[in-house]
Amino acid sequence: MGRKRTGAGELFCLCIAGLMFLPLSGCISLREKETVHFKKEAVETKVEVKKEGGQVDQTQKTVSELLLWARLLLERQDYEGALNENQKVLNLSGRTPPGDEALYHMGLVYVHFGNPKKDYGKALTLFKRVPVDYPESPWAEHAKVWVAILQENEKLNQMIQKLNRVIEESKKVDIGIEEKKREKAK
Repeated sequence: MGRKRTGAGELFCLCIAGLMFLPLSGCISLREKETVHFKKEAVETKVEVKKEGGQVDQTQKTVSELLLWARLLLERQDYEGALNENQKVLNLSGRTPPGDEALYHMGLVYVHFGNPKKDYGKALTLFKRVPVDYPESPWAEHAKVWVAILQENEKLNQMIQKLNRVIEESKKVDIGIEEKKREKAK
């Protein structure tokens, strides 16, 4: 009666079946996503964390929570808040990790495309500090990349300004030539 399907025919049927179930898979995830709300008060409380040897470190948990809070604020486009939280982390940690991460993220806040107060100069300064203050940091290499990008961006901006000046001077020369042609034509 019927022939056994070949490999191509089976593949075709499998694709058709997959296409039929694709719209249905979207229905499965129709339930509302839970929204996580963080309270700032909980972030700033000190929590005791036991270190090796039984000593209690009360600032480590606070610093990591402040970093988490700073990232959340950046995601919510609260750039000033993110800067403030990262500055708190930097003040608490000094020249030890996670101060490197806070410094790096402060630079990210200043270069963020959505930040209306973006400042590439401040970002460049912050990114340059990371490998100097924290040479062994995993963030140091990322910061070096940002430094290179921002320096290249600055060079390109200077080149654009020079080209704009040349264009303006060319326009003035063209206007002068046109005026001389009109005077000759009279």
